[in-house]
Amino acid sequence: MEQLKKRLANLLAVKSIVTIVLTAVFAYLTCTGGVTAEQFLTVFTVVIAFYFGTQAEKRQQAAVSESDTQQTDQAA
Repeated sequence: MEQLKKRLANLLAVKSIVTIVLTAVFAYLTCTGGVTAEQFLTVFTVVIAFYFGTQAEKRQQAAVSESDTQQTDQAA
């Protein structure tokens, strides 16, 4: 339950809000003819790739720092 609360709190981060709003705006513009489907797909792909790329980077950095901590503890 605690992990669920943390994930919901992370959804409220600025970049998450920007990603969701941008997706909604471009979906609206695509439906109303403001942008073509190809333009929507290009922008959407870049935004989603950036969002998930930064999430993966955070996880990787956390894993590296955790393994460094464990190695330091074992050396002592």
